[in-house]
Amino acid sequence: MRRRIAVGTMVAALVAICLFGVPLAVAATRYFTATERAELERAAEAYALDVSADVLRNRTPDPSATGEDPTELAVYRASGSLLTGSGPAALDGADRDVRPNEVRAADDPENLVAIIPITEDGAVVGLVRAATPRTELYQRTAAVWAAMAGLAAVALLSAYLVARRQSRRLARPLETLSATAARLGDGDLTARTGRSGIAEIDSVGETLDATAARLDDLLARERAFTADASHQLRTPLAAMRLQIELAIEDPDSDPRAVVEANLDALDRLDRTVTDLLALARDTPPVRDAAAARIQLSEIEREWAPVLRRCGREFTMTVEPGIADRQVSEAVLRQVLSVLLDNAARHGSGAVTVVARDAGGALAVDVGDEGPGIADGADVFRRRSPAAQGAGIGLALARRLAEAEGGRLRVKQPKPAVFTVLLPLQG
Repeated sequence: MRRRIAVGTMVAALVAICLFGVPLAVAATRYFTATERAELERAAEAYALDVSADVLRNRTPDPSATGEDPTELAVYRASGSLLTGSGPAALDGADRDVRPNEVRAADDPENLVAIIPITEDGAVVGLVRAATPRTELYQRTAAVWAAMAGLAAVALLSAYLVARRQSRRLARPLETLSATAARLGDGDLTARTGRSGIAEIDSVGETLDATAARLDDLLARERAFTADASHQLRTPLAAMRLQIELAIEDPDSDPRAVVEANLDALDRLDRTVTDLLALARDTPPVRDAAAARIQLSEIEREWAPVLRRCGREFTMTVEPGIADRQVSEAVLRQVLSVLLDNAARHGSGAVTVVARDAGGALAVDVGDEGPGIADGADVFRRRSPAAQGAGIGLALARRLAEAEGGRLRVKQPKPAVFTVLLPLQG
């Protein structure tokens, strides 16, 4: 591209020089020819004035009056024969047939020639021939042409330097765009273009950067969904597996009850996937409201057996004032699942859940009797999904709460107590 820009600029400059330079050179040649002819005619007229008296008295003019420049001057009789001076021995018929007050141009291949008549009473009595070599005209013309050629060369060199600079200025951002597009094509969604100061190219770069940012955000959300779904589905799937294994080992168990329990678990898994997809794709979450008492009772029925199998006590307390208040079912269910799973995995002792009124919002405190949170630890910072799910749940729970217009915070670090605040809807 740089070569094409440079070549195109040079061709444009060359065309412009030819369009202006060639006519100017022709005009200069004609100007010098006209100037040289005018000087020749003036010399002939001056010489004719000097020798006219001698010619009229039939005397031979003094040859020393021929001048000092390269112009050759000669006097001829009216018949065309040479009387004195430098010139051919005789003039041909066309050259000697000069009318009074006429200046005859009789150029030959080597000289510019002017013939002026000497008259008496309206009759031609003699002729003055003035000749100058064409070499002087050629030298003056060549000097001007050389100067014009030098200026053309300077113009072409300047055009080349400007074209080279402009080609770099134009090609570099385009090469950067190409390299950035290649990196994006290879999967590096962090690649970004720079700004060149050229509005059109910068507009393309901004569009490419915006596309890369959207792709990066979309990929990050899909990766987050994968990690969040893995984290949230792990415990329900383990519970379903445990129920099925217990039913297989106990021949007296009711298969219908096991199937119904697993169907309920599958419904919860479906709701979990729906909630996580909505969050990953930045769409409004499911906001089906239900009474806080009903939702908390379902959570208690789901988690109490899990904790008791681990030898942990589970206690839930719901203040009467908020028992029938409406709250987002999806968010409350997901956030409490994260907090209870966190307490089951990383805490110890009894687990307590307290639901209370917090001035128009539902506040749910989840705590255990474990060692709590290490000093200076940021438990809400999302960690790598490669760490077997560690560091994902609390970050997800905070995002879910904030998406609903609520908050999730650490109420007490040791032993750990987390509080989720969600707006009440009725």
